[in-house]
Amino acid sequence: MFKKVISITFIIATIALIHLNYSKQEATAEVMTTSGKKLTSMQEYVTQQGGTERPFQNEYWNHKEEGIYVDIISGEPLFSSTDKYDSGTGWPSFTRPIDENFLTEKTDVSHGMVRTEVKSQKSNSHLGHVFNDGPAETGGLRYCINSAAMDFIPKENLEKEGYGKYLVLFEK
Repeated sequence: MFKKVISITFIIATIALIHLNYSKQEATAEVMTTSGKKLTSMQEYVTQQGGTERPFQNEYWNHKEEGIYVDIISGEPLFSSTDKYDSGTGWPSFTRPIDENFLTEKTDVSHGMVRTEVKSQKSNSHLGHVFNDGPAETGGLRYCINSAAMDFIPKENLEKEGYGKYLVLFEK
């Protein structure tokens, strides 16, 4: 009798674990990047779970090349290198988006502070936050954006990648 109880308990526990693992996999359905690749764990953490990368340890915080930054999931144009500046925070910072209509903003009261979360309009992905401590001469905003939420399109590839209309951003 004791062996039957242990066997039944083991079977029930195994079924429960399989069901739990299956449910977990369904909840984290694969999200693909603009290039058709599965998101990395950091990209998923940032864009789908509202996470934040470590400062100074991300791809674009000190990136200086001319081009535009697009949503890693939808490819929607987000920011231009012409509006990028060194805020000293360790994250890519911009004074403005390419088009405000490509972003949504909402109040974020997590982590014991009140901030404004920035999301991509098209994919609803978490990008970062916007603060009112940016350069005064450009409007005073600082869009503090996670590198993992973006892909970079170099200026010389804009036409080829379908972003040719943004070449005007680099005309002086």
